[in-house]
Amino acid sequence: MMTQTPSPTDPASDAAPVIQIKGLHKSYGPLEVLKGVSMTAPRGHVISLIGSSGSGKSTLLRCCNLLENSQAGEILFEGEPVRWKGQGQARQPADRAQVTRMRTNLSMVFQQFNLWAHMTILQNVMEAPVTVLGEDRALVETRARALLAKVGIGDKADAWPAQLSGGQQQRAAIARALCMQPKALLFDEPTSALDPELQQEVVKVIKDLAGEHRTMILVTHDMRLAADVSDHVVFLHQGVICEEGPPDRLFGNPQTDRLRGFLSATMAT
Repeated sequence: MMTQTPSPTDPASDAAPVIQIKGLHKSYGPLEVLKGVSMTAPRGHVISLIGSSGSGKSTLLRCCNLLENSQAGEILFEGEPVRWKGQGQARQPADRAQVTRMRTNLSMVFQQFNLWAHMTILQNVMEAPVTVLGEDRALVETRARALLAKVGIGDKADAWPAQLSGGQQQRAAIARALCMQPKALLFDEPTSALDPELQQEVVKVIKDLAGEHRTMILVTHDMRLAADVSDHVVFLHQGVICEEGPPDRLFGNPQTDRLRGFLSATMAT
């Protein structure tokens, strides 16, 4: 079937990838963390980033959301490139309004939940759409309550974060991300801070979201989760992509010694 080529004047075309990274370099002083990484997240696809600690996975995710400034390379959101000023370590986005617009469409779920302790769970979920997007509070509350029910904690709307288990807090964080109605969800090790029995609560929610064909980029050490939900898996090693492809091939028939060694060590338990 023929695919219509998006017009260059219509960067938000459904045919454009939600996120595209081209030749991205990121350094912290003399330490080069990303060494020319390129990656694409098509609409409705789940991309998993795997690799050892320090391989650059979380840094790449934070660069996608412009929480970190990169020193070279391109970042495009729905075909629209980020505009930069300066070079090297001095490079930074040139248009703060563009950054805000892109960030509000790329909701991030962090390892440590990052819920506001002084707000109820419902208030946490509602805060950004009301204060950042200026949406009607009553409409946001209806959506927030529906999302809390969707992730299985509808009865915790009036509870405080400290009253919830880690798994419940992470599900609340996912509901908060969803309430922004983003074009993509970015997950940074969403289960690694949880006990094994609580991890499965969050894994189920992520699998359900993947089943809805939401665009997601997932940094994870959980190889089973990556295998189950991903359309494409990227294996990073020391700041470069060593291997990538569909999960059945990467996990079932790895092509490089580095990936074979990583999987052997990770899946040995």
